[in-house]
Amino acid sequence: MKVETILQSKGSRVVTVAPQASIRVAIGRMMLEHIGAVVVSRDDQTALGILSEREIVRGLAAHGAAVLDMTAEDLMAPGMTTCTRRDSVQEVMAKMTNTRMRHLVVVENGRLCGIVSIGDVVKRRMEELETEQEQLQAYITRG
Repeated sequence: MKVETILQSKGSRVVTVAPQASIRVAIGRMMLEHIGAVVVSRDDQTALGILSEREIVRGLAAHGAAVLDMTAEDLMAPGMTTCTRRDSVQEVMAKMTNTRMRHLVVVENGRLCGIVSIGDVVKRRMEELETEQEQLQAYITRG
């Protein structure tokens, strides 16, 4: 299964914030959208970085309440990991595991075209395993 399949079911909408948006604004967007990360972008088409709950908590630990007035650019994760629509679920799982990132930005030709979370990937992988199990059970019972 490919990332494209995940995007077909969940959609390719990406919630972004400007680099100079305050953390307070970014948190508000995350709460409103019920998501755990936003992509930092100047133009809603190219990704500069990603800001997740993890970076916000680390910022809170380091800066206290003053973190709310810092910018998305100040806290966004250094070195954003990306994938493409053609990447397999297994490839994405490996990237997430190796980089300890729970969200990967989907990019094609330098343009944002989606975001996948560890939850999206695990859900798809479980569906794959259930299908394989059903096929094996059907094969065994026919044999």
